[in-house]
Amino acid sequence: MSGHAGEDAGERGTLGRRGLLTALGGAGLALGLAAASGGPLAAAAPSGPAPRKGHLEVVLLGTQAGPPPKPDRAGISTALLVDGSIYLIDCGRSSLTQFMRAGLDLTAIRSIFLTHLHIDHIADYYNYVALGGAPVSGGLGSTGPVGVYGPGSAGGLPPKFGGGTAPVVSPPDPVPGTRALTQQWTNAVAYSSNLFIRDSGITDPTTLLDVHEIALPDVGASFTNTAPAMRPFPVMSDDKVTVTAVLVPHGPVFPSFAFRFDTAYGSVTFSGDTTRSPNLLALAGNTDLLVHEAINLEGAQLPPALRNHMLESHVEVQSVGSIAEAAHANRLVLSHLVDFAHDSIDVPRWRRWAQNGYTGPVVVGTDLQRIGVA
Repeated sequence: MSGHAGEDAGERGTLGRRGLLTALGGAGLALGLAAASGGPLAAAAPSGPAPRKGHLEVVLLGTQAGPPPKPDRAGISTALLVDGSIYLIDCGRSSLTQFMRAGLDLTAIRSIFLTHLHIDHIADYYNYVALGGAPVSGGLGSTGPVGVYGPGSAGGLPPKFGGGTAPVVSPPDPVPGTRALTQQWTNAVAYSSNLFIRDSGITDPTTLLDVHEIALPDVGASFTNTAPAMRPFPVMSDDKVTVTAVLVPHGPVFPSFAFRFDTAYGSVTFSGDTTRSPNLLALAGNTDLLVHEAINLEGAQLPPALRNHMLESHVEVQSVGSIAEAAHANRLVLSHLVDFAHDSIDVPRWRRWAQNGYTGPVVVGTDLQRIGVA
């Protein structure tokens, strides 16, 4: 390239815009956190040291179950840290903000795992690309594409709960899997991405992810038979983790996965959303840490049909301890929490409930809590 003054000035202008983008990004984050500091969620702070090599740690980014937003908890999302590498399990509401509050490094994300495609588990998924991938350097995918492992298409829709008919959203593709979901999100924000590519030099977002729809073993599973008996099957492995999965019953949702991560330092199993399931016990056997969802219905005034529906999709906190005991899990951590009788989670009471039938230690998860495994 020649050294003409006009070219030099143009290059300086481009670099200036990039520098401005970086500066504004940092300032915007700081201002956003400061503006939010009056709320309970923003008052939370990183509760442990930065990740270090030779360490296995779970960071509960968000612990709330269900789509309705709550002011004191972020949506379900967890980071598993192995030797400084990060594996995300679900990306619920505010996951990316919580990731930054926890002091984690976007460039350290190796893979994202989606247990299922309910909105409370994926609300922030594409924000990791559209926002986390926006920095000119040092953002998601800057060290190579991030692997995404999630459900394929359900293949069909269940009948309406309670009978009757229901409208169909997006009739041409009413049951997109992870690949189509990602592409449609990419298409929806194409204008913003194209502008930032041209004006600020960000990376093409279509190069940031390597999406894999998890292939199911031939066990007769379908949207009408969502979680037949099965043995754990492999999902992926690298030099840090080996990941296996099973299908778990979560009402009409299909596919819905539980994941187990085996590392040189121990194992961590995530139940995903599920009711009681022998598949989960097969996956979680002798795990060092079982991260399990839980709900409370005690004292709740729910119609019988809704109560039954909840029990077909979730596990009551009073029963979750017996699952951890049957799995011979060394420790139990509760996340993806909702109390249908109270506005907030009473941690001591929930711990007593979860201890029923379980001889190991119980942690009732809170947002940004860090739990060392080894």
